[in-house]
Amino acid sequence: MKFLVFIFLLGVFSECSSSPAANNWATIKQTAQIGDSAQSIGSYTAGCLSGAVSLPPNGTGYQLMRPTRNRSYGHPDLIRFIENLAQTMYLQSRGVLLIGDLGQPRGGPTPSGHRSHQTGLDVDIWYLLSQQAETRSLEFNERETWSAPSVLATQSDSIDDSQWSPAHEKILEAAAQSPEVDRIFVNPSVKRLLCTRKSTHDWLRKIRPWWKHDDHFHVRLKCPLNNKNCAGQEPLPVSDGCDASLAWWFSAEAKAEAAKPKKPEPPVLPALCDAVLKAGDPIKSNPSHPGLGQ
Repeated sequence: MKFLVFIFLLGVFSECSSSPAANNWATIKQTAQIGDSAQSIGSYTAGCLSGAVSLPPNGTGYQLMRPTRNRSYGHPDLIRFIENLAQTMYLQSRGVLLIGDLGQPRGGPTPSGHRSHQTGLDVDIWYLLSQQAETRSLEFNERETWSAPSVLATQSDSIDDSQWSPAHEKILEAAAQSPEVDRIFVNPSVKRLLCTRKSTHDWLRKIRPWWKHDDHFHVRLKCPLNNKNCAGQEPLPVSDGCDASLAWWFSAEAKAEAAKPKKPEPPVLPALCDAVLKAGDPIKSNPSHPGLGQ
């Protein structure tokens, strides 16, 4: 049964091939809001976002990468989370966070790169903590061409000590302890490392192993309050995950499953997403939420 769950989740998270539905969402450049407040609609892998906010390209303790992807949008709760985490880490001298994908202006499926990130509640944060980013704003070309280095040794399940630092663990801990965070996806080797260093770490329960994720970690927020059309994920297991369930990820069975090609079907979105997609009037105000950015 556990294996079947893993198979299902792999299909949920694997890359989404280009489809007309995904292209429809990707071509929209403006946000739209239906109703009186921002709403995450549907599930993380089949949904959309009304009333999105764009993360400013620079803020205290963070810089946004890959701006041409136009995936800097999220629910206001996500923008607040990113800015609060970055500021906290910056004040603790943990480094500058480089922020990867959030979501599209109205959420929805993307033509490539993600099966999730559809409701404005997911964000990818690079493990790279650049000293250059601490002293200046990165140039456009740097934001587009830099790559996030893997924290794994080449062709190995071992952590590369030259790429990993105690700051990474502190950032993961701070993120996991945030009450609005539902779970954080990391490479299984990262989870294993954290497990070997634990004493009583309740926050490890939120750190979930997943394929790849060796160059970034993926934070997922809970459904915001009063977002009645938002579908949350199943509750986390009670344990911290440092048990036999973690050992599975290093088994031959897991490696064989990861190597199989996957062709997921385009997601079936809630009917309300059709209204979001077709909304004619973008939000009249500045899409950068007041008071959330610099």
